[in-house]
Amino acid sequence: MVNFCASPLLDQQLLFNNSWPQFTDCFQNTVLVYLPCGWLWITSPVYLYYLKVKAEGSPGPLTLLNLTKTFLSLILCVLAIVDVIGEAHDKSQGKPAPPSVFLAGALKAATFALATILIQLERWKGFITSGVLWMFWFLLVIVGVVPFYSLIALRNYEDEFFSFVIFFLYYAVLLAEFVLHCFADLPSKKHYKDVAKKPCPETSASFLSRITYWWLNSMIIKGYRKGLDEKSLWDLHPRDKSEKVVPEFLNNWDKAFKKSKLCNKKKGVCVSFRNKTMEDGQESEKEKVTFLDIKDDNAGKKAPSLFKVLAKTYWLDMVYSWLCKLVYDISQFGSPMILSFLIAYVQKKNSPEGGEPEWKGYVFAILLLVLALVQSVFSHQNFHIAMTCGMRLKSALIAAIYRKALSMNYEAKKASTVGEIINLISVDCERIQMICGFLWMLWSAPLQIIIATILLWSVLGPSVLAGIGILLLLLPVNAVISLKQRKLQVQQMKHKDARIKLINEILNGIKVLKLYAWEPSFIEKVKAIRKKELKMLQKGAYLSIVSSFIWTTAPYMVTLATYATYVFTSESHFLDAQKAFVSLSLFNILRFPISLLPQIVSYVIQANVSIVRIGKFLGSDDLDPENVAHTKDTGIAIGIENGTFTWDSESEPVLKNISLEIPKGKLIAVVGLVGSGKSSLIAAVLGEMDKVTGKVTREGSSAYVPQQAWMQNATLRDNILFGKTFEEHKYRQVIDACALRTDLEILPGGDQTEIGEKGINLSGGQKQRVSLARAVFNNAEIYLLDDPLSAVDSHVGKHIFDKVIGHKGLLRNKTRVLVTHGVQWLPMVDEIIVLSNGQVCERGTFEELLNHNGACTQFIRSHYTEQSKKKEEDIDPEVQQIRNRVFKSMVSVLSESGISMEDDVPSSLPSKKQLAGRPKLMRTISCIEEHPGGDELDLGEVKQVTEVTDPTGEKLIEAEKMEQGGVKMAVYLKYFKAIGGISTIFIFLFFILYNAANVGSSVWLSAWTDDKYLKENTDIANTSEYQARNNMYLGVYAAFGLTQAIVILIYAVLFAVCVIKASIILHEGLLTNIFRAPMTFFDTTPLGRIVNRFSKDIETVDNNLPQTLRMWMNTFFTSLSTLIVISYSTPIFLAVIVPLGILYYLIQRFYIPTSRQLKRIESTTRSPVYTHFGEILVGTSTVRAYGLTDRFITEAKEKVDHNQVFYFAGIASNRWLGLRLEFIGNLIVFAAAIFAVVSSSSTGGMVGLSISYALQVTGALNFMVRMSSDLESNIVSVERVKEYMEIATEADWVVENHRPIQGWPEKGRVQFDDYSCRYREGLDLVLKGITVDIEGGQMVGIVGRTGAGKSSLTVALFRLIESAGGSITIDGQKISEIGLHDLRSRLTILPQEPVLFSGSLKMNLDPFDQYSDDLIWKALEQAHLKKFVSDLPDGLQYDCGEGGQNLSVGQRQLVCLARTLLHKTSILVLDEATAAVDMETDDLIQKTIRTEFRGCTILTIAHRLNTIMDYDKIMVLDKGLIKEFDVPGNLLKNPDSIFFSMARDANLI
Repeated sequence: MVNFCASPLLDQQLLFNNSWPQFTDCFQNTVLVYLPCGWLWITSPVYLYYLKVKAEGSPGPLTLLNLTKTFLSLILCVLAIVDVIGEAHDKSQGKPAPPSVFLAGALKAATFALATILIQLERWKGFITSGVLWMFWFLLVIVGVVPFYSLIALRNYEDEFFSFVIFFLYYAVLLAEFVLHCFADLPSKKHYKDVAKKPCPETSASFLSRITYWWLNSMIIKGYRKGLDEKSLWDLHPRDKSEKVVPEFLNNWDKAFKKSKLCNKKKGVCVSFRNKTMEDGQESEKEKVTFLDIKDDNAGKKAPSLFKVLAKTYWLDMVYSWLCKLVYDISQFGSPMILSFLIAYVQKKNSPEGGEPEWKGYVFAILLLVLALVQSVFSHQNFHIAMTCGMRLKSALIAAIYRKALSMNYEAKKASTVGEIINLISVDCERIQMICGFLWMLWSAPLQIIIATILLWSVLGPSVLAGIGILLLLLPVNAVISLKQRKLQVQQMKHKDARIKLINEILNGIKVLKLYAWEPSFIEKVKAIRKKELKMLQKGAYLSIVSSFIWTTAPYMVTLATYATYVFTSESHFLDAQKAFVSLSLFNILRFPISLLPQIVSYVIQANVSIVRIGKFLGSDDLDPENVAHTKDTGIAIGIENGTFTWDSESEPVLKNISLEIPKGKLIAVVGLVGSGKSSLIAAVLGEMDKVTGKVTREGSSAYVPQQAWMQNATLRDNILFGKTFEEHKYRQVIDACALRTDLEILPGGDQTEIGEKGINLSGGQKQRVSLARAVFNNAEIYLLDDPLSAVDSHVGKHIFDKVIGHKGLLRNKTRVLVTHGVQWLPMVDEIIVLSNGQVCERGTFEELLNHNGACTQFIRSHYTEQSKKKEEDIDPEVQQIRNRVFKSMVSVLSESGISMEDDVPSSLPSKKQLAGRPKLMRTISCIEEHPGGDELDLGEVKQVTEVTDPTGEKLIEAEKMEQGGVKMAVYLKYFKAIGGISTIFIFLFFILYNAANVGSSVWLSAWTDDKYLKENTDIANTSEYQARNNMYLGVYAAFGLTQAIVILIYAVLFAVCVIKASIILHEGLLTNIFRAPMTFFDTTPLGRIVNRFSKDIETVDNNLPQTLRMWMNTFFTSLSTLIVISYSTPIFLAVIVPLGILYYLIQRFYIPTSRQLKRIESTTRSPVYTHFGEILVGTSTVRAYGLTDRFITEAKEKVDHNQVFYFAGIASNRWLGLRLEFIGNLIVFAAAIFAVVSSSSTGGMVGLSISYALQVTGALNFMVRMSSDLESNIVSVERVKEYMEIATEADWVVENHRPIQGWPEKGRVQFDDYSCRYREGLDLVLKGITVDIEGGQMVGIVGRTGAGKSSLTVALFRLIESAGGSITIDGQKISEIGLHDLRSRLTILPQEPVLFSGSLKMNLDPFDQYSDDLIWKALEQAHLKKFVSDLPDGLQYDCGEGGQNLSVGQRQLVCLARTLLHKTSILVLDEATAAVDMETDDLIQKTIRTEFRGCTILTIAHRLNTIMDYDKIMVLDKGLIKEFDVPGNLLKNPDSIFFSMARDANLI
């Protein structure tokens, strides 16, 4: 080395025992050159590969900044060459220069040349900043400090002026180059595709800006000054967008999924079917088609591992994050070592001998600051990389769940309800995302424990084994607790799924619950599930108590055991300050992983449960793409050959032996009784059913109109266009053909009116026509129409058939399959398919089927015999006469309303000018059953719009309320009140006592180590007096530990019990208030928004908020304790606390408005994700039928990305604040060290106490900021729950002082006395001073034109809307004086839409268990369901499925009829309840109602006038007023009456 350098590498005398630290020339020419240059040369190959792989595409512009960087780099290269030439010249002049000088110069010149190339290469590849080059220039600047002060101190300018000038010129250029590299170049113009959106500022930030989060300054400032809203932020970082993230994950998942399926096939794990043989097209007489040999799905079946797929996809991101954490972990152990040197320095400095150079103390202080800064930078980079990785992971999982939800088969769908799937997104994805930010703890904690143990051994020797032994004993306890926690998590999530599923169903059927007064029953059902969920939560809390107690006391127990062992076993028997506080610092480092590890294990367990749940869902079966084969040029649009179909492997086949061919361009009608398999046939053609045998082919694109129309929460136009491009002429044609023109004129925003969730502001008829218009506009080749005409009046149905479906309609050249209950359409179709018990029993033309006199003829005969009996007494029963009557009826339908098939419908849409001139409607009439001649005729339901906006785009769903400013103290008080006021005080009191004991133990340790008697008398260590003094210190130290243990145990028990109590109170308050909310609340609030409260917000209240509150208390009191201890040990530190405290407060106050608002916006933008998902799940069949799966997945991804913008901004702003506050913490460490150096009265114990606590403050402040932010973020969930706990409620369910008498109403007399009502305050009256007296036992038909107020009359009777004037009296009792449940439970209604809930058939009929099974069977018999239910395997306990999905729509309506018969009262309200059943069943229902409710008061809202012609009275409403009220005969005698014109239009007279 001497030959190479001409001097030694290090001279310890010059370096350590000098007035200034002098490094040798050899060290300066080798280490200080090789370190930065070696960094660039070693990292260059990797960096070049990175530039190649991650190239942005187009080169960046050649800017002044880039040119200056390049120029200065070349200047440095030249200066390095000049320096080498100068040295060579000096050598030629006789001044020897060692080889190390020339090598250093050459290396620097080559490295600067490489840096120049990299600068231009980066620009060419589209990179705007470089971490590699920034670090290179930074290292050069740092190592340049040594020659800088050395040249000045040694006065080199006197002897070597040229070299002196060259160096300082070099260093000035170097500083300029470093400063320039702190700024980023301009990005390429093609860097951002969407110029309309502001690019994420991180993409244009420099490396220094990225590691200091300087790029967030503009957002933080804006948030502080003006506040933030959804438009304030930028676009999502391209790295995090779903379009990049999702394909990477799905590609890996699909590979794993295919691999597992292939593996299962090889193992023979598959479903096998036996006994499928058919004889002559019929089933075997011995056995029907059954599934006898279905192997257990889980028996030997290998499922794809979601964890492995996630690891494969995101391992590189996690490695980057973990490398940062590794640097942090290693660097944090440098601080205790420097503390050891600092204590030794102070002890020597203040000793009588003295002799330590003063600069050493300052260097130690500076080293502490530098190490702390390094830890801060790498710690925050670890979190930032990991949490953004978690964000991408969440986006990918949500997209995968969306995709699976749109592709899974019926069996999988039955196993995973809407509520459960939403839970996967709202809870499970969130948990997996969160764990990404802490997953490093699984390897970092053991690493820290190992390193700390090794260093402790070096300080205390074998004594450390005592402490480690305690740790090892506690690990099995932790393992047992973890296993139990995992089991509890699985069970808790099952109960949570069940609760969300039930709440989702309840919200979907809330109107029915209110009409039947069933709220208490369903509240109890939710509470029962919640009770099970809370039981798991309580068990988990008890385990957490044990875990918290063990791991909170463990570090102290370890310290105590180690110190005691050392004192008793060491030769000196004295614990000096250096050993005590260095080991204490190491134990403090050890405390973090030990105390956090159980919590992280708990998080990992939760995340593992979530991964398993999501993996199970993603691994569920999809619809088999081979269910339907797509053909070309065969001429057969739909073909089924010997097809047998089932909904799932556990059920009997629904369709058997189906063979049919439907040629292109034909109109085919499918008829049959309720439950015969009509809708299933459509599903089979769409590929929605599992194909057991046979073959299905389809040629061409398809459009589908389901039996229950599916609406999106979008404008009416968007619902019709369904993603297609708007074509005005075609659009007008479709609108007119589907009889929607008059609807557009009445709707306040025309076709820009927003359709509420599930079409709440449209009637069934309107929804069906919009659904049909969507199909027609789609211009498909095959149209599958599942009974679209049942929800409209006959004359509107004729118009639609004429203009759309029939042979002269818009679809005349298309293939149409029409499921219908309307026999009047049968003569006008090309062929009729008759289904019975899942089989085609007949097919042919209308003529052929009538001549055949089979099932179809019997069906038609029974219907028309009943119809004609109402008109004529003498009927010839022969088939020919029936045929003639049918044809006569068909002609009647065609001439109905005076319209011929050739009539033109005006094809003009209302202009924006016309819409603007129209008054702003305060409500929207839903059902506009159009009279194409111009007059609109509505016999349908009236519903409401509740918000007034611009008439060119009526807004129904109100934007979600978002609080502004700080979280109000009332929210905190609400939570603490739920915990309990006294309990809250004691929780804080016990935690303060715990921290006081902790501080006391440290102060006592300082006194122990500074005890002069012990320190100066180690030679008499074996004497009893010396040992007694040691034992006294040790005993008090142990007493402090015991106090901590007792106090923390009491605190943990009290805290766990009280937070669960708070969860119970908040959930029950939310649940009760939601059930008591008026219907207007549900009409204007998306269900996803409400479900979000019950899922994500309650999850936060249950789990996240208690943990965050506990950790916030821990970090807050730790920080406070630190400041108290430092101030006690170094009083001069108080001078620094005040300015640092003010700076801390200002930074936090500057940041909080931004953080808080980001969290709120993130919460409100999360709801649309759930709402959209819930909406799509209901319409999956429609989406698949139109082939729009990809489009809806893209929409979902856009909503997720929009939400992630605010989440990303939130986590980045946490890093912004954390880094700045940690810098303040680092200054505290630096100040404590400096004061320790300059203070002459410092002792080793005091310095150790002060610095060891100061070292904790950085992490504590950082964690406290995070916990303060998280606490405020999580308390927002309480704020959101509180908001819904305080919404206006309905009147009392029961008014104790005004309860009706037993048996009320007895007669059923209903009197309206000058009654008026409106839907909300400030809206127009919908009923205006109605006065009418309906006698008990009368049958009254209620009819009227659009907006007449028919439905308003019925909902007023049930008090779904309250009186604005006047009163309603039933049997002498004013309904406004009694409770809602006393009223609603004494009335009966059969609603238009059949709503069932998941659960048994019996529960759906009798949720309160009021009736015996005999009465239930009697009601089923009267509802014509007894045979069907008797044939079910479980009878009354048959599971109806979510929303009654296991029953057909017609069967659901019959169940509702049975419910009505069971709950028979003196007053019955019918709201066109037979639209979804066939004519024969309709007649049976009408008979049943007339028979069973004889003597009752019946109020019927009529769509079909023929059903009310024999009623006692007809009430004609118009514009909220009763225009006519008389017997039908009298009204028909008056040609000027409104009812007469209606009857004439319906061809009844």
